[in-house]
Amino acid sequence: MTDDATPQELVIRPIGYVRTGKSVKFAALHQPDESAEERSVLELLPQEQLRHGLQDLAGFSRIWLVWWFHRNDTWRSLVLPPRGPAQRRGVFATRSPHRPNALGMTPVKLLGIDGFHLHLGPCDLVDGTPVFDIKPYIPAYDAFPEESSGWLEEVDAWMRQEPSYQMEYTTLAQSQLQWLRAEWGIDFVERMEEILQRDPMPHRTRRIRSKGDGLYEIGCGAWRARYRVLGNIVGIESIRSGFPIELLLRFHSEEIPDRDAQLAFHEKWSAP
Repeated sequence: MTDDATPQELVIRPIGYVRTGKSVKFAALHQPDESAEERSVLELLPQEQLRHGLQDLAGFSRIWLVWWFHRNDTWRSLVLPPRGPAQRRGVFATRSPHRPNALGMTPVKLLGIDGFHLHLGPCDLVDGTPVFDIKPYIPAYDAFPEESSGWLEEVDAWMRQEPSYQMEYTTLAQSQLQWLRAEWGIDFVERMEEILQRDPMPHRTRRIRSKGDGLYEIGCGAWRARYRVLGNIVGIESIRSGFPIELLLRFHSEEIPDRDAQLAFHEKWSAP
């Protein structure tokens, strides 16, 4: 029950947008990789009040960002986390983007402030993520390493085990991946192997689907890898563009990730 004085909707507005260079979710890890040599920028809106609000923030080495999962418009009460065995969990026991209100929060290193630009360390956000608030990270109040992590403790134990599967590549797949790296600087192999070596079976959140007749496909951002599983071997057979040529020709580069690379891929590698 709510009374007439209880607001049914609240209006919040972005104070800036994150620029990470990660145009697809697959490239953004579920937690920042603190060991990565990675730099991102939070571009605040050019408003003097926001600039004044940055006063004294430079003394903190880490900050919290409160942001919006802007690519999601639905939510689920039970979600399938990408890590661990395939088991649905209550959304409030996860960091899933599919939430009643798609708010996210992440701690990032603050490397410097230049006007309206905040230079950040490794970040798990895709390019263009709207940010609503900045809060200083205070170790004495924000870190409780001895607390229980619930079901994630089971997942962490599972992740510490040796991977159950080994990877193999056909000559075609090797040539395609080498071409993507050399010609376009596109390399999703490490992330793909991390997923498939644990569990290559169909999984919605991991974007793994059965294509029938023992063939599977994993989505790797704008790309697809097709494979078969024989015993404990995951055999990558081919790489594919994630978009048909007709769609690539219809839109501009800023609307489809890796569009130019995909067009060149279609021209060089006739998809089976």
